[in-house]
Amino acid sequence: MDRVQLLLVGLPALLFLSDPHPPHHPHPPHHPHPPHHPHPPHHHPHPRPDPAAEAIQANVDGAGYGTTVELQFCASCSYKGTAMTMKRMLETSFPGIHVILHNYPPPFPKRVLGKLVPILQVGAIATIMAGDHIFPRLGMVPPPWYYSLRANRFGTMATIWLFGNFAQSFLQSSGAFEVYCNGDLVFSKLAEQRFPSEFELRDLINSRLPDSLVGKNVGKSLS
Repeated sequence: MDRVQLLLVGLPALLFLSDPHPPHHPHPPHHPHPPHHPHPPHHHPHPRPDPAAEAIQANVDGAGYGTTVELQFCASCSYKGTAMTMKRMLETSFPGIHVILHNYPPPFPKRVLGKLVPILQVGAIATIMAGDHIFPRLGMVPPPWYYSLRANRFGTMATIWLFGNFAQSFLQSSGAFEVYCNGDLVFSKLAEQRFPSEFELRDLINSRLPDSLVGKNVGKSLS
């Protein structure tokens, strides 16, 4: 009996120890992480710009800040190209400067005569074409010069048209190239009878710039 009992107890133990695949023990349960709540981004307030500081910075960066230059020129004299060249030169030499281009009109009597020229042109051409009916209606006999002009009416009308256009162009031109800096006249072509050079105009405008715009604005901001 002792041998049988020993065999019954030892055989399962031997089988358990000789098993190549030991029993699988399950892993401990995995605890889920708590849900992650994103934090809202923090916005740092930006300081508001100081107007006085902006004005000071503008004066430091632009030598022509606060200065206005007016170029008044004769538009019918083809002076616009010269005015544009001077404008670009001033804007490059004095950053921040304000350059305005204007047409300089001729005097009032010339403007009135310039408006009468087209009327005279049309009247003269109409007289050449229909003088035979116009003079009798006015109670006049056609003068001898009328017949002379009518004999070559096409050449006469062409001459009237060309001379009329020339006269109108002359009456509409002023020949001006006037330079104003902050409302003050600094150069006049009508007085000098010449154009200013770029170097001359640069020196004239430079002499009219405020001496210390930066210092004035600093004083205002500190007061």
